[in-house]
Amino acid sequence: MEQKSQLARLGLFDARVPRYTSYPPATQFSPAIGPAQVGAWQAAIPAGSAISLYMHVPFCRRLCWFCACRTQGTQSDAPVRAYAETLLEELQLLKSRLAPGIRLSRLHWGGGTPTLMPADVIRRVAGAVFAAFPLAEGAEFSVEIDPNEIDTERMDALVAAGLTRASIGVQDFDPEIQKAIGREQSFEITAATVDMLRERGIESINADILFGLPFQNRARISESVQQLLALSPDRIALYGYAHVPWMAKRQVLIPAENLPSPEARLGLFNTARDLFVADGYAEIGIDHFARPTDRLAIAQRDGLMRRNFQGYTDDQAAVLVGLGASSISRYPQGIAQNAPATGAHVKAIREGRLSVTRGHVFSDDDLWRARMIESLMCDFRIDASEMHKRFGVDRDMLKKTFAPVRARFGEMVSVAADGSVELPPQARPLTRMIARMLDSYQMAAAGHSPAV
Repeated sequence: MEQKSQLARLGLFDARVPRYTSYPPATQFSPAIGPAQVGAWQAAIPAGSAISLYMHVPFCRRLCWFCACRTQGTQSDAPVRAYAETLLEELQLLKSRLAPGIRLSRLHWGGGTPTLMPADVIRRVAGAVFAAFPLAEGAEFSVEIDPNEIDTERMDALVAAGLTRASIGVQDFDPEIQKAIGREQSFEITAATVDMLRERGIESINADILFGLPFQNRARISESVQQLLALSPDRIALYGYAHVPWMAKRQVLIPAENLPSPEARLGLFNTARDLFVADGYAEIGIDHFARPTDRLAIAQRDGLMRRNFQGYTDDQAAVLVGLGASSISRYPQGIAQNAPATGAHVKAIREGRLSVTRGHVFSDDDLWRARMIESLMCDFRIDASEMHKRFGVDRDMLKKTFAPVRARFGEMVSVAADGSVELPPQARPLTRMIARMLDSYQMAAAGHSPAV
């Protein structure tokens, strides 16, 4: 109770801040970045590099009300097949700009619902990707799988294509909560999907679960977590639901009057977190949990965990290229986002040009602040010697940067004599708020999700 009161005094329950899957956040992207600049960034990738590739499939059979992703509904496979052809054209456009010998350290298919693609399309797209860019040693091919949109034929196609990790959205197993968020998905169909994967030798399974949903309370989230634990995924993301109906119009269908208060949200998170930890999962960053043998847990222990647009990762590639409508790419020089509207994206690709509509060029200031924020989000600490060695930021600069943070959060932030910073466990709910104070950009709080 004392910690809760302290967190309240520090403004945790009122704050809205970026999720910091990038720095600067997407709210700072500018239309000044376009296809020509990004094409030059792609051409500058050294021959033989290992890069990450993300492919976005923006279609769903039904639109879940809670979701704020760029998606559109379809009851027919025809738009999905046509879009897949555009993905293949975009893939060749990328290949034509890259130096020889590029390999993939990670391939991820997200959406939307990538498993809406029929089996023959899955085989064709995967075959084209690997023909253009072979997998590097130790690479990972992951796909977001909707248990309501998978069958043996599509599962066999994914496994034959080289699937190594599956990501399954759970959100919550309570039927009343599922109806309230427009996502009805039984425990039984989810368990059947996990069984299908394991029967085919896929042991690396991620699951996403949400806290902060309407009608959730500690008893209900405990029940959903226990059901999830029965499936024994090796990695779990415990995300906070962000109610932003002014951005995601479908969220107006969610009964806002039944959403938990910010204080209750923290209680829901802590309840789920305690159950995961009691079951042997390691806490990873601010919202992930993993079996100690999972690659992400190992990366965290070795100080190699990173944060990108998909969240936490052990991927060390310097380049992440996003294909498909609304996809975001990160290059050493900056960030680029494709046209969010599927029609505009398809038109650009068919005309033989990238569909980039906005982005950001990194300044020197961006680079060292990005690393500080990533270090806090991943490791809850900032190493002064690393900041000096990589960016030339000295102790005095670090202390000056952290003076306002220390003044606001007091003993919640520990600053060593050399300028290194560490957040003790009781301060970790404040991580995104503290990161916001290291962010040099002005932004409206209304555009972001709750800090808890």
